[in-house]
Amino acid sequence: MTQANATLTVVEPTAETSGTDEFGYQRVLQSQRLAFERDRYPSIRTRLENLQALKAVLHQNREKIIDALHSDFGHRSRDETCVAEIAATVGHIEFASKKLGAWMRPRHRSTSKWFLPGSNSLQAQPLGVIGIVAPWNYPINLALAPLIAALAAGNRAMIKMSEYTPAATALLQEILAENFAEDHVAVFGGESKAASAFCSLPFDHLLFTGSGNVGRQVMLAAAKNLTPVTLELGGKSPVIIDKDYPIDEAARRILWGKIFNSGQTCVAPDYLLIPKGTTEEFVIQFARAFAEFFPDGAASDDYTSVIDDRNHSRLLGLIETAKEAGAGIVPLEEQSDSLKADRKLPPVLILNPPTDSRVMRDEIFGPLLPVIEVDDIEAAINRVNDGDRPLALYYFGHSERNRDRVLKHTHAGGVTVNDVMLQFLQVSMPFGGVGGSGMGSYHGQDGFDTFSHIKPTFQQRGVGRFTGLKLLYPPYGRMGRKLIKEMGG
Repeated sequence: MTQANATLTVVEPTAETSGTDEFGYQRVLQSQRLAFERDRYPSIRTRLENLQALKAVLHQNREKIIDALHSDFGHRSRDETCVAEIAATVGHIEFASKKLGAWMRPRHRSTSKWFLPGSNSLQAQPLGVIGIVAPWNYPINLALAPLIAALAAGNRAMIKMSEYTPAATALLQEILAENFAEDHVAVFGGESKAASAFCSLPFDHLLFTGSGNVGRQVMLAAAKNLTPVTLELGGKSPVIIDKDYPIDEAARRILWGKIFNSGQTCVAPDYLLIPKGTTEEFVIQFARAFAEFFPDGAASDDYTSVIDDRNHSRLLGLIETAKEAGAGIVPLEEQSDSLKADRKLPPVLILNPPTDSRVMRDEIFGPLLPVIEVDDIEAAINRVNDGDRPLALYYFGHSERNRDRVLKHTHAGGVTVNDVMLQFLQVSMPFGGVGGSGMGSYHGQDGFDTFSHIKPTFQQRGVGRFTGLKLLYPPYGRMGRKLIKEMGG
């Protein structure tokens, strides 16, 4: 998902450290487990009250959230924060509140004739204590969206925030503590050592949002406790433009996805596959759209900074190595000294970079967009399938045949057709990766189910009533063997 958690070292417990609680995790985990034991199945009323309390926290602290994110980023677009951190999160609360009763009801399943008059059902049961590791790029939403699912499912939760967002961390600690007891919801900060210790805790489920490299380490840490994990990672999300889609409209929509939060979004368009001979027109239209969106250029208050110097330098390095490898470099605006000081990086198009260049190997996570010409849809599909399975894929085109071919012959965590990133904002749809972009999903009912045990129950009807299965009680006779044969045995 991000470059946020660059390092996480899995530390083996030793005789000297196994009894310590350096970060206070074990104490809080124990208190949450005890609280869960006292209320193993919260009522729908209790769960709805928790969700509405969380909604009130967001509305009452709107300005504080905006200020905290602005502080952490150096400059964060006010409106982007309102859309991505507040409105998107409130949308999940409202949807969960509306659907919670249906999610909690037993789910009936059919019963084989051999087992009638018995019946089958599934019951969603809270797991217990959920661990949530949030990244820096959308720290409020990516901490609270999993929390919404955890609370709706009747759980307790511990949240580990990124070291790169200290202001957002301090604010969440403050405003959640005012509304939730520590044995219900607890928020922690801390650097990589703290993250390692957190992921090594015996949670009932652990959700991690971050990079693929760190995700592997998280799985190792969780495996020691057989903790089930949901990994929301990232990767290189491709955009395919078909020959029948207007370049000018595609350029505007792709630009929005690429510059939102300065491209620091797990589902942002990572690279573009475009029909041969259309690159020049795309460059013109992309630049025109940028001028319309930002009349003052990247200095605009609507344009967000890169999170820190390390990531700013990393992005400049990707541009330089692509240039050295022979790619064409088209900056939409020169980066002035003042923009550099504010870590504002204007969009850069990178034309036909070599496949083995860093910009085509690494997740970009910034406002750089490689543009690659391909012969046809088949070539685009093959190019996508040559890499790891991405978190998102975008197809622009009006051909149902080509659209269906792309959907059926590529893998991606989610897809938007004729736009970008909007699959993430659908509150009723699961969000998650596949292969190298993650495992498991949440949002909507899928989040509720992820943080529940969907317990199957068979109920035999009536005491003393006859069932065909009684013919299988030993000693086995002629009727019993006939029944076994009828069953396929």
